[in-house]
Amino acid sequence: MKEGLSGSNLKRYATLLLGLTILAFGIAFTIKSGLGTSPISSFPHVVDLVSPLSVGMATILMHFIALGLQILIWGRRFKLIQLLQIPLGIAFGVLLDGAVWVLAFDVPTNYFLQWLLVLLGAVLTGLGVAVQISAKTVPLAAEGLVLAVSERWNIEFGRVKVVNDIVSVLLAIVTSLIASGTIQGVREGTVAASLLVGLVAGPTLRWLRRRHEQ
Repeated sequence: MKEGLSGSNLKRYATLLLGLTILAFGIAFTIKSGLGTSPISSFPHVVDLVSPLSVGMATILMHFIALGLQILIWGRRFKLIQLLQIPLGIAFGVLLDGAVWVLAFDVPTNYFLQWLLVLLGAVLTGLGVAVQISAKTVPLAAEGLVLAVSERWNIEFGRVKVVNDIVSVLLAIVTSLIASGTIQGVREGTVAASLLVGLVAGPTLRWLRRRHEQ
């Protein structure tokens, strides 16, 4: 029984690692497009552009903040198992920096090629999100914050997610304006990614869940 349980957990965490890797490359491709990145990554991307921190390090910092907010929201009802979001967030930050390093090419000057990178990145991001969620482990802290708000105040997850994305983009814009006087890292690709990621993630997650039920 224990062996089966261990094997099941191993499979889940292997699925989680696969999802995080796909997600990291999806974000890296959108960054390399030069047309902005997905909303949830817009703030770390801007921090990368205006400070010595890498996008991966900024992502780790963002996850620590998100976890802190979860603790404030839940108080004594906070489940200690959710502290696993810490190593998970660190691992994802390292994977993201690794993906950016692997894709070490200059931003294309051709607008069509830039859009191809946005589309590729958005598709990979959506796939990564779906695979990660299908693993049924602890979530990344950014997603955990959305879940916490949704469950604590009984608000539909999708609505909280939209508000969270808007806040992330606004925070990125404000940070960019304060640090450089211009808007960096948030462009038309950010809007496209916000729409495409959901269109890919939703059907993919439903398909993965059907496979798991078979």
